[in-house]
Amino acid sequence: MTLPSRPEFNTHACVPVPDLAQRGPCGCALHARRRLGGALIGGGALAALGGWGTAALAQQADPAQANAAPDSECQRSTFTQVVSADQVEQAAGQQYRQMLQQASQQNALAPADNAQLQRLRFIARRIIPFTAGCNPRSAQWRWDVNLIGSKELNAFCMPGGKICFYNGILAQLRLDDDEVAIIMGHEVAHALLEHARARMGKTMATRGMIELGSALLGLGGAGRSLADMGGQLLTLRFSRDDESQADALGLVLAAKAGYRPAAGVSLWQKMLSANKGAPPQWLSTHPSGDSRIRDIQGRLPRVDPLYAQADKPDRRFGPPGA
Repeated sequence: MTLPSRPEFNTHACVPVPDLAQRGPCGCALHARRRLGGALIGGGALAALGGWGTAALAQQADPAQANAAPDSECQRSTFTQVVSADQVEQAAGQQYRQMLQQASQQNALAPADNAQLQRLRFIARRIIPFTAGCNPRSAQWRWDVNLIGSKELNAFCMPGGKICFYNGILAQLRLDDDEVAIIMGHEVAHALLEHARARMGKTMATRGMIELGSALLGLGGAGRSLADMGGQLLTLRFSRDDESQADALGLVLAAKAGYRPAAGVSLWQKMLSANKGAPPQWLSTHPSGDSRIRDIQGRLPRVDPLYAQADKPDRRFGPPGA
């Protein structure tokens, strides 16, 4: 008897990124205008309130962080204390399962014997042992790694250790293992540093301060709208800092796992080439590619010794179709 064949892995599916995943900036003109409008109006709201709370909320990137002690790369924002970690991780797990179900319905969830999925899980097994030293919660996370069949250039690690790559970033950028490890280290760093949880805490704190100021200034029902817009402005600024912090920790994780940190330079050169026409840095939630390359180059003296001392992987993979 002939058994039915398994459906072919669909690499052209449309699978939305969960809300609690770290999302890349959208380059479309409509969203760029919305970010600009929110920033301008939000800035006016904060100015009307005399800048209340901005000193307490501001987190400036430290240029010396690249050469600081390892613990400095693992420092989490105090805003994480505003929101329960358990609740954030539970919500992320629910969104993650929904995403996997959506992918499965489109035959876009890579099977266990997929070579690229095996590659991702091999690299993750090398990185994960170094996570508990940065965030003790990660020792209890139920880590999971999956590959989604989509042309999108994306990858993320959700709260609780849910790692996902989209096939497009592997196939279109022709990533080698070191470049994949740089991306994975960066995304895992977002989860370890609890950036999604901190972002939620910042939003709640910002909205509360602006609504309080609105009440005192007699702005009435406009207070909530101002709070939302002011929160957008602050979240925009913090997101850039989050990305730089994740870059720094991600390089450390990749280097300790035995992957070449200088691959971050070639990775972002490929990203620059693939993302021509992206919005300028001041409109984006992420640092520009040129800025990122310079920052990575500045961090290499800090992480290259970690790489030199690390055990190197005993297995190497190639990009899709290699």
